[in-house]
Amino acid sequence: MRQILFVAGFMFLLASALVAQEQAPIPDSSAIAITPPDSAIMAQEETGPVAVPEMSEKAARYYHSGNVLWFVNRFWGLLIPALFLFTGFSAKIRNWAQQLGRKWFFVIGLYFVIFTIINFIIDLPLAYYQGFVRQHAYDLSNQTFGKWFGDSLKELMVGLIMGVLFLWVPYLLLKKSPKRWWLYVSILAVPFLFFMMLISPVWIDPLFNKFGPMNDKALEAQILALAEQSGIAGSRVYEVNKSVDTKAVNAYVTGFMNTKRIVLWDTIIAKLEDKELLFVMGHEMGHYVLGHVIKGILFFSLLILLTLYAAYRVSGALITKFKDRWGFDQLSDIASLPLIMLLVSIVTLVITPIALTFTRYQEHEADRFGLEITQTNHAAATAFVKLQQENLGNPRPGPLYKLWRSSHPTLGDRIDFCNEYRPWEMGETLKYQELFKK
Repeated sequence: MRQILFVAGFMFLLASALVAQEQAPIPDSSAIAITPPDSAIMAQEETGPVAVPEMSEKAARYYHSGNVLWFVNRFWGLLIPALFLFTGFSAKIRNWAQQLGRKWFFVIGLYFVIFTIINFIIDLPLAYYQGFVRQHAYDLSNQTFGKWFGDSLKELMVGLIMGVLFLWVPYLLLKKSPKRWWLYVSILAVPFLFFMMLISPVWIDPLFNKFGPMNDKALEAQILALAEQSGIAGSRVYEVNKSVDTKAVNAYVTGFMNTKRIVLWDTIIAKLEDKELLFVMGHEMGHYVLGHVIKGILFFSLLILLTLYAAYRVSGALITKFKDRWGFDQLSDIASLPLIMLLVSIVTLVITPIALTFTRYQEHEADRFGLEITQTNHAAATAFVKLQQENLGNPRPGPLYKLWRSSHPTLGDRIDFCNEYRPWEMGETLKYQELFKK
């Protein structure tokens, strides 16, 4: 998963500080007879463990260069806000906004537009290298420069609209309640995140790729049958033409309430066998059935609370010390935006291992759910092998990578789990069997 926004301006900043997290691809039993959605497809499953493949030379280079870029991005994310502060440029942008906007609401919006566009221009060379040049160098992208730049402009426009619409909310709370703003903004994060989940599948995602019905109707029927068995009623399946952008593979369940949907990249349909794809779908359905979305929102809202509280505790002393150089003397001044970005980035770096431990646990349980509902261990393991090969993954990254970068269990661990987890073969009760429809 990259890519994620939080409440109003501050939550938007926190998402940026977290650095667009890549949407990582996946990927007594006798008392309840679990019938696969299509017995013809599931029958005759291969047996025997699947070996974890060694990382290719190209994948090793991609892994190591990715680690370098991670450090570059962390440094860059601290350097740029600091430059805006210590050069006094943020205060100058505020002054321009005050001259143009005059009224408080328009000053907030104009500052954000100017600040964001300048940041976009500053970040453009690094973004171009990471998102376009590097992906083509490793043969992971099909994207033309025009498509890449067009998508970048669309992302910019979405960010500008979100900022103008919502940034005034936390700054109003800062103004009205300078000692409790961090609490109120964190509380507002919960409905905001649900709102974003509701609108993203229908208003934002289609801006970047074409979503449509699945071309393979037989496979669609199997996926819907699996969804029905998982207890996900009224599911809709969409195929998205990600092959115009990438050669990587992915699938996911997204949306909330009436925007709920199952989405498959056309690349994953082309590269995985039906049994492998159904396991991936079982994994993604597991997230939905196990309530991972709601639990994730509540958990990350708590992290937002801790992050903003830390920013509140530290910001006062920093403003007192540097107010003359920065050009503002209170956090409710819109010129403080780079300071909030800087503090959020630092705190986020500290709490990232906590956040990723939580997401790895959820991913592991979704793997368990997928295995229990499909009982196709060999296909599940080979699916992860293909994901490793297609996405240039490292099956056994180092401990620091796992702490600060792995939102999912390592591919090696996932393949091992697929090889080992077979409670139904020993007549043991499945952990999630009560969730499956008989």
